[in-house]
Amino acid sequence: MDSTLHAYQDYLVKEKNYSLLTVQAYVADILSFQQYLLDHHGADALDEVVYSQIRSWIVTLIENNISNTTVNRKISSLKSFYKFLLKVKQIQVNPLLKHKSLKTAKKIQIPFSEKELQDVFECNSYANDFEGIRNQLIIELFYTTGMRRAEMIHLQMAHVNLSQKTIKVIGKRNKERIIPLLDCTVELIALYKEQRNSLAIIQHNDLLLLSKSGNKMSESFVYRLINAYFSTVSQKTKKSPHVLRHSFATHLLNNGADLNSVKELLGHASLSSTQIYTHSSLAALKKVYQEAHPRNK
Repeated sequence: MDSTLHAYQDYLVKEKNYSLLTVQAYVADILSFQQYLLDHHGADALDEVVYSQIRSWIVTLIENNISNTTVNRKISSLKSFYKFLLKVKQIQVNPLLKHKSLKTAKKIQIPFSEKELQDVFECNSYANDFEGIRNQLIIELFYTTGMRRAEMIHLQMAHVNLSQKTIKVIGKRNKERIIPLLDCTVELIALYKEQRNSLAIIQHNDLLLLSKSGNKMSESFVYRLINAYFSTVSQKTKKSPHVLRHSFATHLLNNGADLNSVKELLGHASLSSTQIYTHSSLAALKKVYQEAHPRNK
């Protein structure tokens, strides 16, 4: 990897606060494009690229049956990289300035039902020890706050205020938001903290949620944990932390929360990001409509 890519990698980690997995994905896409340049154009200088070269890469990807969604993701990685090169004045013009994303079919994400959430809390046996209480708390926090996986992994001890029943979350681009906590969540956090204090070694005193060895949890560990618990109560294909976040938003909307409030809780920059969750509320909306409209009496 050349010095420019190293500098870009440091920029994503230190200034943009991106997770390690995200940074690795961005860099992998850029290296893939660089290899294409070398194979098809005999040069791999990323700062001398013109749009026609990028366009030919896109055509090659499509011809190799790469989906439009994946192509758009790869181009998004390139866009970020070239914005960085502009920022550090290594290029004068962004070759992707006028690029338009490929059209993609919108995938409908299926949230867990309220019954599935109830079952995961009531039908699973959580051991009354550090790991059992921590695992229950992880599910509880995902469902009652809607936070992202990376946000949960980096939750700070100092950002939990049990007396005020709030938690401060550091989101994308270091944006902070305060999320209220339910009484049941406050009680579970207090119980977990007692167990946490009993750990023989704590490597990360600043973090709320830890592995049993006192270290920071990995993103793959959290994914596997959610998948394992929800596999006992749900037949859905996708069982991930993001589906829990999706369920949080959907269930709030189904039960009368307004879109703007859900937007603030999720930490979205705009309502358009939150609106993807409204389709899941359509069944509830139809029910209310059928029951309330005078023409249906």
